Formats: sequence, structure tokens, C-alpha cells
Amino acid sequence: MITGLAFAVPMFPEADVLHRNRLALRIHDGAFSAMDLTARHPRTGELLSTVKFMVQTLAAAGELQRDLQRELTYDGLRAAEAKGSKGGRRPAVPADKLGDVRATYPEGRSIAALARDHGVSRGAIRTAVADLMPDHSAAVEDGPARELPVTLDMPGKVADFLRTTELEPPERAALDQGVTVRRGQGYTLRVSAVPAVHRQLLARCRPLDGGQGAPAVPAQRKARREYENRVNTLTP
Repeated sequence: MITGLAFAVPMFPEADVLHRNRLALRIHDGAFSAMDLTARHPRTGELLSTVKFMVQTLAAAGELQRDLQRELTYDGLRAAEAKGSKGGRRPAVPADKLGDVRATYPEGRSIAALARDHGVSRGAIRTAVADLMPDHSAAVEDGPARELPVTLDMPGKVADFLRTTELEPPERAALDQGVTVRRGQGYTLRVSAVPAVHRQLLARCRPLDGGQGAPAVPAQRKARREYENRVNTLTP
């Protein structure tokens, strides 16, 4: 849904550009889904009054939301300051003390003690001695880091097809744990899985493209290609 528009109707020259190029600007979903924000009167050529009203309402709602977020941010900063928090990034280990920290740590000095001695956070000490920690050498010997889960929106037509398909346990688990997000009359399934599982699910729904005597349904084929485009953005 379009939110946070920061322009008033008189300051919306893009509407003329869109109109000349026969392009539409529509609200994606919600109560006013499919409403064209560039619609004009067929005789006068002016923006419809309903469009003007909607744009002004969205702009006002966006400004109100921005003001509320600003006030909440200021309230949080003032509350943190009252508790003695200075905010900002914690200091790192000074360059002139770095050698001392790295020489002391292998002798058995704890990270907490080094942090107290030098007046920095434990995270700063860990960063300074990261390559000296036992976990670092183990991670290097184990090979490449394991993949982390990535969340992608799977079109509902793809999800419906995969639910009737034989899947491996990790694929089935990712599909069953997906979160349904309504999109107008349809929906998408928000699936969190490692990139390898996303690619396996994409391969499973290849029959939606048709072939082998099975006709392709345009809507299903389009949904599969949308999911394919999202999966292809993942790092190999």
C-alpha cells in the first residue's frame, strides 16, 4: 500500500508525465486497492476529485506518521540520557593499547577484565583479539560458513502447487512454517529458509511452466517466474 507520500496535489507534476506516457500509479492492496492515482476526467482532463482527496489524505497521514516517529525517537533518547546512557557507538580499543591487549589475552586474561582495564566494551575486546580466539581457528578449519535463512515472498499459486507436491523434509518444514500475507484477492507465503532450500522449492514448481503434454496456466507460470526472480537475487 502507498504510504508516506510527501507531496500535495498541486506539487504532483509526475502525474502529467505518467498520463502522457499512458502509465498508471495504483494502490497495491488494502481497502483502496487498484485505485489509479493518475485517473482524469474523460472530458476536462483534470485529476478526479476522488484522486485529489486520496493523495491529500495519504500525504497528511504520512506527515502525521513521520511526526509521531520523530516524537517517539526524541522521547526514547531523552529517557536513555536520563539513565546515563550517552548513546552512539561504544569506543574501540585505542591504537596505542591494541598491542597490549593482544599480548595479554593469550596469557589468560579474561575479556571482561581487559574491558574493565581499558574502559571499553567486551565487544571491542573481542574484535581486537578475534583472530586469537579458539573459535576463530575452528571456524577456519571447518570450511565455509553455513548459510543463514533468508525470507522470501512466495506467490500463493506457487505455494498451492507445492503443497500438493512430494517434498523433502526441509522443504516441507519451510513451507509449513510460512506466514500467509493477504494481497487483495490472493496471498503470498512468506517463507524463511536457507538459499539452497529456496532453490529446491523453485525446481519443484518447474511443471508450472508447462511441457510434457501438460498445458501451462498463464497465471501459474507468471507466479512461478516471480518467485524465480526473487530466488535468483540470492547469493550463490
